[in-house]
Amino acid sequence: MFYVDGFNLYFSLKENRYERYMWLDLNLLATSLLTANQKLVGVKYFTSLITTNIQKRLRQKTYIDALLTLPNLQIIFGRFNMDINRCGVCGQDTQTPKEKRTDVAIASHMLHDAHMNLFDTAVLISGDTDLIPPVTIIREHFKNKRVVVAFPPDRQNDTVKEAASAWFVIGRAKFAQSQFADNVVSERYEETYVKPATWI
Repeated sequence: MFYVDGFNLYFSLKENRYERYMWLDLNLLATSLLTANQKLVGVKYFTSLITTNIQKRLRQKTYIDALLTLPNLQIIFGRFNMDINRCGVCGQDTQTPKEKRTDVAIASHMLHDAHMNLFDTAVLISGDTDLIPPVTIIREHFKNKRVVVAFPPDRQNDTVKEAASAWFVIGRAKFAQSQFADNVVSERYEETYVKPATWI
């Protein structure tokens, strides 16, 4: 079972100038990361809907619609809250969107799925140190299960590596080989989702 930290992956691709790989078929990516004796049970994608920029929101909706055409893929939504920050110099308040609930959702799903025996190996696509507790708990209390961390580019860190059963960094070639077609057809809704011309 794959657990994908959507914004951790997104910002990794953006910061590495891999925007051309953001039209990412997560089932293809997950399948490409399996070993020969493994079978893909499912992919859980964790994200929050963008509310502050209409163009970004529309691009995100198109991508989510494309993802929803995939079998064995579930999307779990968090939310954005507006954090108010006051400048210590001028006293001006600014609002900054902050993603909420995603880390808790990932941890909850990983622990629930381990308890329900839905996987032998969990693959976590994230480099977020906040996710160390569920990794540690699964390894301590479910001795027959493994948690492998697949780091997005430039997201690896030593504390997450130490907590995991194993780890690796997803290379550029895997992203390049795991793209949707430019036009994704939904037979269920009789619609076509077109790859955005830009992600910026």
